[in-house]
Amino acid sequence: MTIIGEFAGLLTSLFFAINAVVVTKAGQKVGSSLIINRTRVVFALLYLVVLNLILYHQPLPLQAGSQHWAWLSLSGVIGLALGDAFLFQAYLMVGARLGTLLLSLSTIFGALEAWIFFGESLSLIEIIGIASTLGGIIWVILEQGNNKSQAVHPSALGILCGVLAAIGQATGLVFSKQGMLDNFSPITGNVIRMLAAVIALWLITFMQHEAGKTIRILKENPTGLQLLALAALIGPVIGVSLSLLAVQNTAVGIASVLTSLSPIFMLPISHFYFKEHLGWQAIAGTILAMIGVAILFLV
Repeated sequence: MTIIGEFAGLLTSLFFAINAVVVTKAGQKVGSSLIINRTRVVFALLYLVVLNLILYHQPLPLQAGSQHWAWLSLSGVIGLALGDAFLFQAYLMVGARLGTLLLSLSTIFGALEAWIFFGESLSLIEIIGIASTLGGIIWVILEQGNNKSQAVHPSALGILCGVLAAIGQATGLVFSKQGMLDNFSPITGNVIRMLAAVIALWLITFMQHEAGKTIRILKENPTGLQLLALAALIGPVIGVSLSLLAVQNTAVGIASVLTSLSPIFMLPISHFYFKEHLGWQAIAGTILAMIGVAILFLV
């Protein structure tokens, strides 16, 4: 039994948790989630082009088949461009806690889409493992919501954005799995996804006449620009490549839940780095999530 997909999913969550800290610090400098999203995908594409050149001796995977390009491009636009745009808007409108909670629905949406469109099913024990892990994540997020100083009054539009973000992330994973068939390289697949996301995001940016403003703000905040360059390496390059490796080697539902464990990994970071107190709910939720992860690894 191979566990490379499950292990890659866990590492994805770890890198996404670290990335969240770096992005938060960059956001404090830049002050705009839209600028963060536009900038990090450009840095990520540059890193991936260089990496693909080193590994496969070409900047872009021009030899890849049309099906790889089609599925992975759709995945990039829906998951990285639209999905992240809805997620950042949800964070602004309903807060990080509820936004993260709504994003965790991607596990359910991903499993449903994979079953409806591609006939991918889960065993009962896998469903139990997913439910346990997802329950632990939700428990941790709800406990983190006890900090009233960060409370944001939720709105129907904000909740809708959170749901659409979850659908975007799930659809991106499902489409990625189709684009990663025949042992397609996760690095190469990430190049295609990131290229599609860059084109989509910057096309919208130019249509909204925001390109000049974006460049000006980045020039005025060199520290924020450096943090975004680091965030791009940690999240969109390493994290997303690992998520593609995960979805390539395990079921979409399992990959979805294992790549959604960032709130769990954030607990020790919050405790030791930000000196935040951990309540019993956070600890209990972490234990429940880890039991679910253990089940998925033992299946």
